[in-house]
Amino acid sequence: MEAVERPDLEFADGALFDAGPGVVKLPAALSPSRAGDFQQCPLLFRLRVVDRVPEPPNAAATKGTLVHAVLERLFDLPAPQRTPGEAVEMLRPQWERLLAERPELGGLFAGEQERAAWLAEAEKLLGTYFTLEDPTRLEPAKRELFVRAPMGEGDDRLLLRGFVDRLDIAPNGMLRVVDYKTGKAPPPGYEEKTLFQMKFYALVLWKVRGVVPKRLQLLFLGNGEVLTYDPSEADLLAAERKIAAIWSAIRAAAGAKKWDPKPSKLCGWCSFRELCPAQGGEVPPVPEVRIVPTTA
Repeated sequence: MEAVERPDLEFADGALFDAGPGVVKLPAALSPSRAGDFQQCPLLFRLRVVDRVPEPPNAAATKGTLVHAVLERLFDLPAPQRTPGEAVEMLRPQWERLLAERPELGGLFAGEQERAAWLAEAEKLLGTYFTLEDPTRLEPAKRELFVRAPMGEGDDRLLLRGFVDRLDIAPNGMLRVVDYKTGKAPPPGYEEKTLFQMKFYALVLWKVRGVVPKRLQLLFLGNGEVLTYDPSEADLLAAERKIAAIWSAIRAAAGAKKWDPKPSKLCGWCSFRELCPAQGGEVPPVPEVRIVPTTA
């Protein structure tokens, strides 16, 4: 199985709606984001993946998308030009590109002053990036790399897939998986949830390339910290078991038509509070979900 730079025509996390009313075909595929959604709240997973309820644009998430776009394209420049000033110069053109692709993002701001403040925050995040590593000394092998690989057999077969922000390959073939985070690093003792995404990617790359990545590296631009982890085969096998357990729970929820809300402190940031019974909302009727095989 080869890693490719763009997904195929099948939507990476989407549900495929059947011709029958009230029936949804759900591909047997999972990304780390959607696995994280189910762990956070099964109802959140259902509303995003099964019902595909539209979510309004989010300023923080859009800022993350913008910063990621700049950092991806920064490496298109010759090494000597990868400077903080050049990164800032790329910020507005990338914002205009996002706005052209998604005009609804223009409604995020009440006026020019609010948008300018938001862009200034993005500029600050880019400045923090340059305190964490020197891009003039790096030549990434891949950026925004779409990876996919199967796990399991028969009815338990699942396609793992997702986008890796950056893959660095050393001359000796060792792999470093790099992810940019525009938020803050988790406090000591709470890193496991953040590392799950990286172990997910490492597992896929191990299956694709036959090599366990040497290092997983997260750059937290929100507070200028770096979190690194050197996984072992045992770590990735444990991650595979965890993913299998999550998928089993998703299948069970689909079969029982039971997607329970899981209240937490994250509920305040949820877009679906009006559809959540735990928040006084009314959830839509539960559709029938059919898990269908998908190809890698």
